[in-house]
Amino acid sequence: MKKIYDLLADVNTCNVVGSTDREVAALEYDSRRVEADHCFFAVVGTASDGHDYIPSAIERGAKTIVCQRLPESLSDNVTYIVVEDSNIAMAAMAAAFYDHPSHEMHLVGVTGTNGKTTTATLLYDMFTALGYRVGLISTVVYRIADKTIPSTHTTPDSIRLNQMMRRMVDEGCDYCFMEVSSHAASQHRIDYLHFEGALFSNLTHDHLDYHGTYKEYIRAKKSFFDALGKDAWAVVNIDDRNGEVMVQNTRAKVYRLSLRSMADYRTKIVEMLPNGMLLHLDDRELWVKFTGRFNAYNLTTVYAAARLLGVDKEEVLTTLSVLTPVSGRFETIMAKDGTMAVVDYAHTPDALDNVIQTINEVRREDQQLIVVCGCGGDRDRTKRPEMARIAVESATTVILTSDNPRTESPEAILDDMVAGVEDAHNYLRITDRAEAIRTATMLAKAGDIVLIAGKGHEDYQIIGTEKHHFDDREQVRLAFDHTHNR
Repeated sequence: MKKIYDLLADVNTCNVVGSTDREVAALEYDSRRVEADHCFFAVVGTASDGHDYIPSAIERGAKTIVCQRLPESLSDNVTYIVVEDSNIAMAAMAAAFYDHPSHEMHLVGVTGTNGKTTTATLLYDMFTALGYRVGLISTVVYRIADKTIPSTHTTPDSIRLNQMMRRMVDEGCDYCFMEVSSHAASQHRIDYLHFEGALFSNLTHDHLDYHGTYKEYIRAKKSFFDALGKDAWAVVNIDDRNGEVMVQNTRAKVYRLSLRSMADYRTKIVEMLPNGMLLHLDDRELWVKFTGRFNAYNLTTVYAAARLLGVDKEEVLTTLSVLTPVSGRFETIMAKDGTMAVVDYAHTPDALDNVIQTINEVRREDQQLIVVCGCGGDRDRTKRPEMARIAVESATTVILTSDNPRTESPEAILDDMVAGVEDAHNYLRITDRAEAIRTATMLAKAGDIVLIAGKGHEDYQIIGTEKHHFDDREQVRLAFDHTHNR
């Protein structure tokens, strides 16, 4: 337990009603999880306002309320702390409640549109292989050394972040690698964390349903680098035009990486095959079990981060050569007749383009590329026609299908996609995703390549508000058994 006054050291309060000499048992922003002596944060969200749930939180036992405006009716024996932004106060108080765990280990954040999960996970894998106890916070999974926790958000709320990091420290973790989403930056979830390093991959079209404009999306990403301390370092990909933008105002020491020009960390792809690449990295050649230009960027970023964290060059290169791809990221499944399926999480125009171009760089002229892709419901609609256009322009055949339709009509989502390819003749429209995958494998001749894009590691499909079990990899294997494994 902590006293309220111990938690307010970094909080700018507008007003305090009641005693701050009160013990707080836990922090919570969901009134349904509040118990006796909890501190409840009334957060203003996009769908609901936490101020509406203050009475419910008090009824459940909350004795401390952090809010942006006082309720009309105040309860006796309850302390009200009025702040300008409940999210910022929550981040400050969460860090204090858990004794600032981010200061007790090497914390590195990874941001960008594509490549965050792969980079963070490979850093976790590398440092684990080097003998360290490591934490991971990613879209796919959260890890505390060898313990696995299901992931709910790319970057959790500030309370859960600090809670997990405290567990990491208590369980002996020396490092933590985490994805930093644009939502997390704009909602102040990462405020008051001490980042030793920050990594930028790229910035392309995504999340405009939330941020509204591309400019605001850039601003959210950039705020992560703006907040870094002078003792931190930042690595940016300068082949992306936003690389230099990210670090315009940072106090951190800046390092640059590139596949095209001179930089602090420079990589050249010497040879690319379906099962790996030969890279020239930091004056050394090494074979890696990854393919694609986007993976060359990811591996260069991993190399740079490891070196800046003090790992010996030979150790880094040796470990890079044995690392394996992340689940659902360019994951290959081979049929007995040589037909190959690639399952990838690509769900943005740039990511889809990268995966398709990578396949086209390594496929022979006699090999078809059949692409299955869709777009999520209740998300940015503007990328739907663009993704369909990218697919039909670069593949032999495209099957447009459902992704996670959520509360939108799957047919309406496909209408948006088709608007970008109305004049094309190489696409089919099959709403049922399982049927789309089966059709793709039937269209494929022995040795062809089938790309299943959009869901990657996910083992579910969200229809309405419910999750149903659905795994692209399982569906591909079942389809191959009927078409190519006989």
